[in-house]
Amino acid sequence: MSTSSLGYNEQGGEAAPELAQEAAPTTAPSVPAAFGLFSSDTKKNEDLKQMLESNKDSAKLDAMKRIVGMIAKGKNASELFPAVVKNVASKNIEIKKLVYVYLMRYAEEQQDLALLSISTFQRALKDPNQLIRASALRVLSSIRVPIIVPIMMLAIKEASADLSPYVRKNAAHAIQKLYSLDPEQKEMLIEVIEKLLKDKSTLVAGSVVMAFEEVCPDRIDLIHKNYRKLCNLLVDVEEWGQVVIIHMLTRYSRTQFESPWKEDGVLEEYNEKDFYETDEEQKEKDQKVKKPYAMDPDHRLLIRNTKPLLQSRNAAVVMAVAQLYWHLAPKSEAGIVSKSLVRLLRSNREVQYIVLQNIATMSIQRKGMFEPYLKSFYVRSTDPTMIKTSKLEILTNLANETNISTLLREFQTYVKSQDKQFAAATIQAIGRCATNISEVTDTCLNGLVCLLSNRDEIVVAESVVVIKKLLQTQPAHHGEIIKHMAKLLDTITVPVARASILWLIGEYCERVPKIAPDVLRKMAKSFTNEDDLVKLQILNLGAKLYLTNSKQTKLLTQYILNLGKYDQSYDIRDRTRFIRQLIVPNEKSGALSKYAKKIFLAQKPAPLLESPFKDRDRFQLGTLSHTLNTKATGYLELSNWPEVAPDPSVRNVEVIELGKERFVTLGKVKKEKSTEKFYSDSEEEESASTTDTESESTSESEKEKNGKEEGSNMENTGSSSSEELSDSESDSKEGTAKKKLKITEESDSDETEKKTKVISKNRKSSGSSDSESSSTEESSSDSKSESDSESDAETRKPKIAAATKRKEMAVQEKKAPTKQDVSLLDLDDFSPVSTPVAVPCPAILSPSLVADLEGLSLSRSSVIDVSTPVFVPMKTHELLHRMSGKGLAAHYHFSRQPCIYGDQMVSVQVTLTNTTDQKLENIHIGERKLPAGMKMHVFNPIEFLEPEESVTVSMGIDFCDSTQTASFQLCTKEDHFNVNIQPPVGELLLPVTMSEKDFKKEQGMLTGMNETSATITVAPQNSTRLVILEKVVKAANLGVVPSGQDNIHRFAAKTVHSGSLMLVTVELKEGSTAQLIINTEKTVIGSILLRELKPVLSQG
Repeated sequence: MSTSSLGYNEQGGEAAPELAQEAAPTTAPSVPAAFGLFSSDTKKNEDLKQMLESNKDSAKLDAMKRIVGMIAKGKNASELFPAVVKNVASKNIEIKKLVYVYLMRYAEEQQDLALLSISTFQRALKDPNQLIRASALRVLSSIRVPIIVPIMMLAIKEASADLSPYVRKNAAHAIQKLYSLDPEQKEMLIEVIEKLLKDKSTLVAGSVVMAFEEVCPDRIDLIHKNYRKLCNLLVDVEEWGQVVIIHMLTRYSRTQFESPWKEDGVLEEYNEKDFYETDEEQKEKDQKVKKPYAMDPDHRLLIRNTKPLLQSRNAAVVMAVAQLYWHLAPKSEAGIVSKSLVRLLRSNREVQYIVLQNIATMSIQRKGMFEPYLKSFYVRSTDPTMIKTSKLEILTNLANETNISTLLREFQTYVKSQDKQFAAATIQAIGRCATNISEVTDTCLNGLVCLLSNRDEIVVAESVVVIKKLLQTQPAHHGEIIKHMAKLLDTITVPVARASILWLIGEYCERVPKIAPDVLRKMAKSFTNEDDLVKLQILNLGAKLYLTNSKQTKLLTQYILNLGKYDQSYDIRDRTRFIRQLIVPNEKSGALSKYAKKIFLAQKPAPLLESPFKDRDRFQLGTLSHTLNTKATGYLELSNWPEVAPDPSVRNVEVIELGKERFVTLGKVKKEKSTEKFYSDSEEEESASTTDTESESTSESEKEKNGKEEGSNMENTGSSSSEELSDSESDSKEGTAKKKLKITEESDSDETEKKTKVISKNRKSSGSSDSESSSTEESSSDSKSESDSESDAETRKPKIAAATKRKEMAVQEKKAPTKQDVSLLDLDDFSPVSTPVAVPCPAILSPSLVADLEGLSLSRSSVIDVSTPVFVPMKTHELLHRMSGKGLAAHYHFSRQPCIYGDQMVSVQVTLTNTTDQKLENIHIGERKLPAGMKMHVFNPIEFLEPEESVTVSMGIDFCDSTQTASFQLCTKEDHFNVNIQPPVGELLLPVTMSEKDFKKEQGMLTGMNETSATITVAPQNSTRLVILEKVVKAANLGVVPSGQDNIHRFAAKTVHSGSLMLVTVELKEGSTAQLIINTEKTVIGSILLRELKPVLSQG
């Protein structure tokens, strides 16, 4: 799976950097001219407009590169929108890519003009190039106009079933845009999210989880089935997807698992017996102690799979894993994240700041995690202030009796810092250490008193504030410090410091009875010039001295109250009135004046010096809310651990299916396993880009692939017996078929079983054509009818007349899982095909024999037969021109015959001609540059080709049901020529025949998103039955289905690679119109075929 995902990522994910690199060389030379001192932007833009209107693609491409370069530099290019949007339908793919990059940037601003091109975007959604399809969807979702919501919804649904993971990824991105535009679409979007969550591509996982978080984060039930898959894919998902998935799984786990911290709590709580405790109570508690905590395996899976991500180069991923361990892991295991977080401190300052904030929160609760890394948090002189204060906070949290002496020496250095804000924070940190560690309280206090003589006012002011808080804890022993601080009032000008000193003198005025009145006198002189904060404390000091020493301070206090009465600040005036009524009794005084002394001189509790990060643990670590310490928009709270874990079986459903599949697969593959290599590259690529089933793990899929390899490798060894079988079958008819069926059902000899194994492994060259065996197979296993029908449809020629149930089961067991690997859509979304597909070869079985065999059916099952092509086009395509090939000319055409090299390959006939007068030697296929999953069987090298001679050779190419180009080198002895083969969509099909009833039945199961239709105007000469049949079968390799109505023409085929049905209906309406309908699981191929058939029927 990883191989294919990487391929798509290289094509899609790196598109933007490629564009930037392309634009850079072109933009650079234009800088002096365009951005010179006197250049005008208007003139430059006129030049670009002319280039965009040019007839030359090179000029347009150059202009678009320059425009994208302008956008990359942050310049406004919106006025070029009309000129750019004209090129949205350009046939040059490079121009189209750059136009879409531009439109994604400005579509929201220029909505009206963008709406004019909406039909072009819709057509681009069907483009063969995945980058164009994805870009069209991104532009469409960027046009934020409510009127196009239905179009966007349909586009997202189609893109979610696209073959390309890159397009599906963009569908997930578009879900969020559509939801923000129209929240009423929520239910339909949830259906798409549910489908995309089943996607096994690592490219899609992160984007769809982001859409889930935006649209329906409370729908935990959607995650149950995908929980293990997300855990296992996590390592391979792109980095930002990992962040989103980890945060989502953190929230999920908090609702589904029991707390891993219970173990610590139970063991600590009941490890001692209380003195007054009965034996029964002790027994109960013993039971609780003995009951160990057992972690849920799914809980352990998440913790185990996220651990390697601690080594990620992306800081956000490491931070996400750290928060997951903090919130989910047992406390004994959470410590492993500390080393990774400390490593992030070597990153840039923005990353450091976020990481330090999270470490600060962690270090409050679990100091032991970061104590070994204490020196990593020492402040550097080059650190910005925000980093310094964060490190200081962590150092303070980690302080204890053993390291406090080291930290205080560090703090002494920090106090001398030129960064005054940091110096002030250091003084606060010293105060906190003094409060928390009683052994160093006196040492810290003495140190702070020494700082009072510092020349820097800010340092002194902060010291005063901290000393004031410390003195509140033990004021009786520190009268001298209060006197020393009172003397500082003459020199300190910082309002907070002056207010703190006044508060201390007022609070402990009884301990300094001689100094306090004199301080009040000095303050009364400067009252009018003081800051409001200081004035309030002067009023408080006056009130307290009035109550304790009224003889000396009565008149002074009244003077201050009079000054306050007429102060400009209403706060001061209000406080003055309040104090006067409270302390100066008169007739109007209330009952409170009796309690004035108790109110003013009440004992105040000592302030608690706490970390500012103490209350941040209510937010999930690593979130914006945690950084801001306030709930941000869109924040999803972590729920508390459930008392009892919900039923874990909701996540076990897939494991049951896996067990069944594994049992069957192991039984069939075990014997051959040792002789084969471990991996199959082609199968890996197929499964990576296309699997949608959930019941699959790496080990099982590898074994299934090995089994399939075994089957393909044994084709040669079993070819002789296959030929004998086919010869005998060609001579036999109905009676022989009956006879063989009876014999094979009764026979159980070893020889028969050996033959069965050879035949079942060589189904590609020797499959059953007998409808009787098909019906027997269906009745024995209805549950697997879909996978059976599709796998049987891959067989090429019938060479055995009948088979027992055991033989058929062998084929089913081997092929059904492989079919799941190459499924391009989620098979659960479609009704199963009710019947197996038998594949008769027209060269061996005549129509009469087919009809006879059909009559032998044991049940009412329909038979869908591969038939001979109705029309074989003789049109050839040029592969190599004689001038380019230095005399070697090559043409190719599609023979529309089953390929002899593999049932999933398209047969291509290549005609090589030597137009020179010399002999050409060693003509062969060289290097092949094929898209992921595509395979090619080359022709044998041609030793020589005489002058003017031609030779026709056969090749087989597995196009994987896509119109992608197969690129390779055609080589001679001296030269190498690069050539391409691109198949028309009609050549990717094999015609099938079926009854009208079967056609309608299959069509009924392929509706909704599997149906594409268009109304066309039919030319008068094209309205007859014969002409329509002729034109349709010329354009595509379709089989004709009988129709009971003259105005309805039906055609059917199956895709060569996967065997998916392709049903085409042409219904003539009144007048000259007709409706063209195509039903198929392969929606992309269906839409391309529709596009090719429309002009065929319309033109005269």
